[in-house]
Amino acid sequence: MQHDDISKAATITELILETFRLNGCLLAAGDALVRDLRLTSARWQVMGAVAMSPVPLPVSYIARNMGLTRQAVQRLVNEMEHDGLVRFGPNPHHQRAKLVLLTPRGEAAYEGAMERQGPWASNLAHGLSIKQIEVATALLRTIRQRLE
Repeated sequence: MQHDDISKAATITELILETFRLNGCLLAAGDALVRDLRLTSARWQVMGAVAMSPVPLPVSYIARNMGLTRQAVQRLVNEMEHDGLVRFGPNPHHQRAKLVLLTPRGEAAYEGAMERQGPWASNLAHGLSIKQIEVATALLRTIRQRLE
């Protein structure tokens, strides 16, 4: 390996490690932000995937869109169904793969979380330029796409 390749590998490894640390901080901050709504970051993410989809989706599609395992999403959806946040609806394309739908209680919890997210995100963005954020987003997207 050439020196430049070694330097790039070390630098991207540092980026990966920082991304892991950031992910942990984001999950903890998200949990704190929505705790009183009886949500966690994981539940909020799944609810967002359901709420933002133009059509109702089964668990397997939600998992694929989020980059998670079907089993992990199924566990969360089952817990949220038990808590009255989502319900399962019939799927005209597949008898066994039920569609995940937000209940009125789930919609209210998701809307409450999103009302908090805007000011929280604005606070995080303070002092950063739009260009800085766009460049960071593009870099992370490129790395994710290479991994996919």
